[in-house]
Amino acid sequence: MVSFGSHVDFSVPHIKIRDLNKYYDGQDQQIHALKNINLDIPQGKIFGIIGKSGAGKSSLIRTLNGLEGISEGSIHIHQQNLAELSHAELIQARQRIGMIFQHFNLMSAKTVWDNVALPLKIAHVDKAEIETRVNDVLDLVGLGNKAHNYPSQLSGGQKQRVGIARALVHHPVILLCDEATSALDPESTSVVLSLLKKINRELGITIVLITHEMQVIREICDQVVVIEHGEIVESGQVWSVFSQPQQKITQELLNLEQLDLPFPVHTELQQDSTHSILKLRYETDPKNSPDLVELFKVFEKSVHLYQSHIDNIQNHLIGTLIVGTEQTHLDLHNLQERLKHQIAQIEVLGYARATH
Repeated sequence: MVSFGSHVDFSVPHIKIRDLNKYYDGQDQQIHALKNINLDIPQGKIFGIIGKSGAGKSSLIRTLNGLEGISEGSIHIHQQNLAELSHAELIQARQRIGMIFQHFNLMSAKTVWDNVALPLKIAHVDKAEIETRVNDVLDLVGLGNKAHNYPSQLSGGQKQRVGIARALVHHPVILLCDEATSALDPESTSVVLSLLKKINRELGITIVLITHEMQVIREICDQVVVIEHGEIVESGQVWSVFSQPQQKITQELLNLEQLDLPFPVHTELQQDSTHSILKLRYETDPKNSPDLVELFKVFEKSVHLYQSHIDNIQNHLIGTLIVGTEQTHLDLHNLQERLKHQIAQIEVLGYARATH
């Protein structure tokens, strides 16, 4: 029976990062890859780090498991400062940090069982203990019946589950996932994300998940930070970041709605404009979704609904309405005040000559 990582002290962050900076030597100048990172990652949670390619995500995750040193600042994992550990202590600490990679990194000439057993053999773990641990984790990831298969006989999703089993075989208390689903099809992605949720729930392991896909964050993470050009630009509970993204990069990553209207929308008021096009964002519990009749009454003019998007995240209903109202000179402050019990944010997208 697999049962590890559950005896944790939730009163302190599992990972505490302070004033972290990372520099690389470029051809002509130093590259400042990570800039003043300050982060507390709670124990027993699934923590997402998202950003576009080149944002600094991989540099950050490689410093967390000691694969790369830091230039300035500190990283404490379970109150141990990584920079102060001896080489032997660092190796021991790494054994409590599992790592899952985008491209699986399996050895093609070894069976599934041998791939999972390899880290324990390298660590000279007793043969009987290896047998027990490998069989346990293969059962946990649903591949007990594939133990004697080779990687070439597996699907992409199955290969990633082998990678997860290998990461778990050392009984880690932290699991780092570097773009763990980006090479998978949607069905395999769903299976792997469900497995990660199960591991977190049943084993109490802290999971740090690096991705460029906001949908992955939406599916399983408790908290998220957005990183851009090596800096944290936004952070919070997933539902909060989804409901009111503050930064342009976050809005781009969310990409919840593409404006696709049957007429052109101008950012500036035109002489023939008849409508203002508005984006209304709301966040509420599922039992209290906006009453559209009451909402549209506030406008005192005809309102046309062109687009809507609704998400249910962490038991919060998060939605966007794209509407047109037959007014071109709106008192936004007054409108926001009158709608504040239903709508969190109002944005004028532009003006149009709409026909109905």
